[in-house]
Amino acid sequence: MTWLVKAKGWAKRLKRDVLALWLAARDRRVPWYAKLTAGSVAAYALSPIDLIPDFIPVLGYLDDLLIVPLGIMLAVRLVPAPLISEFRQEAERWAERPTSRTGLAFIIAIWICCFVFALRSLWELT
Repeated sequence: MTWLVKAKGWAKRLKRDVLALWLAARDRRVPWYAKLTAGSVAAYALSPIDLIPDFIPVLGYLDDLLIVPLGIMLAVRLVPAPLISEFRQEAERWAERPTSRTGLAFIIAIWICCFVFALRSLWELT
């Protein structure tokens, strides 16, 4: 097994676990401290904004390589084992669902409209 195949498998498991933690944060059977941790980790992992911006050499990818996986490991340990396995199965089912290119285009169109509106507003202020 090559390192690339191992890395792809690891990334796929991380993605599954992030989705499982998002599900755990919304489930009432999960203790409050595990919900808080799971929700925080899932929100940070899914957020487009990083603690350390990626354009900073070396440190920029440090959070992606260390903080996110360590946070996922901590949150997975806090969620009760039977529940996390249930959430992982649900996350795998969600991952197998087809994605919508139309939905992607719609979201991109909304972001472009917001960007144009912001630029236009700034332009009128000057």
